[in-house]
Amino acid sequence: MRPPLTCIIVDDEPLAVRLLESYVEKTSGLKFLSSYTDSINALNAVKEQKPSLLFLDIQMPNMDGMELAHCLSSETRVIFTTAFKEYAFESYEVNALDFLLKPIRYNKFLAAVEKACEWFGRREDAAPPSAPAGDKPSGNVFIRVDGEWRNIPIGRITYVSGMKDYVMFYLDGEKKPLISHLTMKSVEGMLPADKFLRVHRSYIIAVDKIRKVDHNDCIYIGDEIIHVPDGYLPVFRTFLEKRSIT
Repeated sequence: MRPPLTCIIVDDEPLAVRLLESYVEKTSGLKFLSSYTDSINALNAVKEQKPSLLFLDIQMPNMDGMELAHCLSSETRVIFTTAFKEYAFESYEVNALDFLLKPIRYNKFLAAVEKACEWFGRREDAAPPSAPAGDKPSGNVFIRVDGEWRNIPIGRITYVSGMKDYVMFYLDGEKKPLISHLTMKSVEGMLPADKFLRVHRSYIIAVDKIRKVDHNDCIYIGDEIIHVPDGYLPVFRTFLEKRSIT
């Protein structure tokens, strides 16, 4: 039995918050964490509590829902709740699970929750078998591709890139990547830390496959040039210092 999906509600209208709280509390498969009428406080809470779902209004002061959604990690998925249907198309740009128009009926709420449960269920089913704690694979990993488990030698992985809900494994000797329904965080935990390094929100590289690093902090690996952003530079430069000869 899967654990319930944890939820945070964000809406600057107290009545809307109370309605959604009542919906969450009477719906099996959901666990209410907290609610907020201020988007800045909500963002801080989401980073700390890491909910599965965020029921999120769009039009709010200080930071609107679209801006907040762009700040979220892939661990938290959004169901937008708004009175303005013109935002529906924009919601897909942040990969929202659903878009609920106010006034929100309970049957529409339930349908969105069912969609969320299906999404999280597919992600768990697609995840590779986990290794025992402290025992990351050192030779091979199994990756689910097109419904089949592929046995991949770790030494052949050049780099991994993420795109929405999928990751692409680029291998030595193959032009096309292997695409799997995974998160970058799960892949990062699956690969041995002494051989792979996350250098970007969307890239994990095999450190022994780096051809060069230029003066702009760009990594040349395989057929890709990856610029290391500021947030990842301290760790990457520490790695370079430990392996450089001066």
